[in-house]
Amino acid sequence: MFSSWCAAMSEPDETEWKRRLALYSAARLPGLAVFMLGIAIGYSNLVRPGGWPQVGAVLAIVGGVASILLPRAVRRRWTRLDSPKP
Repeated sequence: MFSSWCAAMSEPDETEWKRRLALYSAARLPGLAVFMLGIAIGYSNLVRPGGWPQVGAVLAIVGGVASILLPRAVRRRWTRLDSPKP
């Protein structure tokens, strides 16, 4: 069953989906980086001695939201591009 499914899939289509998976996964990285920066600012001496919990918490929240919303926006754009035009 799997081999017939793979045989039916054309080569450009497979490379397109591999590229999309890589882009979808990469869309999470900026949000993750901002989240980790927020954690580092909040709990380490990176910005000031003793940490800066307020700024760190804001950055962590913004990074978490971005890591959720960016991949959804990418997927929504692909859905719009793939939908047949009336």
